[in-house]
Amino acid sequence: MATDLRQTIRDSAAALGFDACRFASAAEPWSAGGRLAQFVATGRHGEMAWMETTLARRSHPTAMWAEARTAIVLGLNYGPDHDPLPELDDRSAGYVSVYARGDDYHDLIKGRLKTLAGQIAARTGQDVKVFVDTAPLMEKPLAQRAGLGWQGKHTNLLSREHGNWLFLGVILSAADLPVDAPETEHCGTCTACLDICPTRAFPAPFQLDARRCLSYLTIEFPGPWPVEFRAATGNRIYGCDDCLAVCPWNKFAVASHEVKLQARDGLTGPSLAALADLDDPAFRSLFSKSPVKRIGRARFLRNVLYAIGNSADPGLVPTAERQLDDPEALVRGAAVWALSRLLSVQDFARLAACRQAAEPDAAVRAEWAGLQ
Repeated sequence: MATDLRQTIRDSAAALGFDACRFASAAEPWSAGGRLAQFVATGRHGEMAWMETTLARRSHPTAMWAEARTAIVLGLNYGPDHDPLPELDDRSAGYVSVYARGDDYHDLIKGRLKTLAGQIAARTGQDVKVFVDTAPLMEKPLAQRAGLGWQGKHTNLLSREHGNWLFLGVILSAADLPVDAPETEHCGTCTACLDICPTRAFPAPFQLDARRCLSYLTIEFPGPWPVEFRAATGNRIYGCDDCLAVCPWNKFAVASHEVKLQARDGLTGPSLAALADLDDPAFRSLFSKSPVKRIGRARFLRNVLYAIGNSADPGLVPTAERQLDDPEALVRGAAVWALSRLLSVQDFARLAACRQAAEPDAAVRAEWAGLQ
């Protein structure tokens, strides 16, 4: 009967558009909580204070919900239809991470999880809870325990069927269901993901220092970046796919069949000049229902201006100069850095002489002073 129920759940998951559905124990001990505690203790979580404040609840599924017995782990393929890495060569265009080019996957997956969870609760008579990267639940270790894939040397989930391109969702159930065999690690001696990282964010295989990660810096970090990482970002303006896209296991991946995850017009190679001139209403309109919207215009334009500084295109100087009058200090400071890269030393010094003293924000004045 339990086996039949599992197959029914898998069939329902497939009908809802999920590409993988497997089962793991949510109650058995694991080592993932200890690894997370060490990550936080060494400060590698950076400015993500929520990881520290929710550390105890993140340590194990039952630390968040004591009744959890089974985890139904769902995967949704978001594989691109081409290798995105060559897009990094066009320095006049911004690079948006593959996962963020379509609709926000949180909204897409959560509705489907709720539908499936309701069916499971009705069949088992037990309570359920759904999760999609928005609560203190460690989805990747659960996915490995369920056999969907393994956490590679880049710490992301890696699947033999889907490569690196798999969104995860989890349904915790108070019902005891038979579980699948866990996946083992299949990275072997390959270090492609570690070697390609432009900021050397991996201190060792299977370890990440988020403070050096361009995905963290473009999305989670709230202020002006440390100068050492600005040139390394290239034209990446939201997220980074280098360690994912270079993985040899992607040769087995296929393009996503989910229409809402397909890249929107204008988010594959968008013009940096056009993005830099977005006001708040235009930003919200362009990124409606997109995960990009949550970082806000100021943080996004900061990223765009760092990319403009890396463009080596003097034609973008007027674009950067316009942002010196932006109402947000974060944007003005990034414009200063961009201009320090695009202008000659003499021209930048002349501009600083005109603008530095009139700048109302101390941090932006410090940008002017430190870059001369």
